[in-house]
Amino acid sequence: MADGRHEVTVDRGVEVPVPADDEVWTVGAVILDSEGRAFAQKRGPGRKLFPDSWDIVGGHVEPGETLLEALAREVEEETGWRLRRVRSLFGVTAWTGDDGGGTRHEADFLVEVDGDLGHPALEWSKHTAYDWFGPGDLPRLKENRAPGEYLVHDLVAKALLGHPGHSQGVLRTRRPGRP
Repeated sequence: MADGRHEVTVDRGVEVPVPADDEVWTVGAVILDSEGRAFAQKRGPGRKLFPDSWDIVGGHVEPGETLLEALAREVEEETGWRLRRVRSLFGVTAWTGDDGGGTRHEADFLVEVDGDLGHPALEWSKHTAYDWFGPGDLPRLKENRAPGEYLVHDLVAKALLGHPGHSQGVLRTRRPGRP
């Protein structure tokens, strides 16, 4: 897929959903660094949905956008990085927030990006912090989430436990320093 600026590769077997016109969709991107840690950013305390909680990169699909176009746009808007590869579709979830926005359908992907992973260009008006999460950090992803609202935790856990650098949730090798 080309978005006019760069090429995005979608791995064989990845089926990208096609939303119906009357559906509201969001996309999410689980991004791993070279050490197998997952990127998350902390939503600001004034956000309507999931305030002051950790989240993966993502957001709403705009009218006329495909899911991949929205995914590329959200990655760039929220981090300054460029979507390079979609490795897998982790799943599609339907959920209703407490903001009155109705039911949303969310497609979450494991992706690879290009850019300086050590210096994301966060939207500081929307996010207050970022971090890279390994298996031992997973409980932090449940901070300020209601019981049962653990989608972000579960997506990151799925990505981390499927990464070759991890064995049964334990990091086997780790280089010093952060990206």
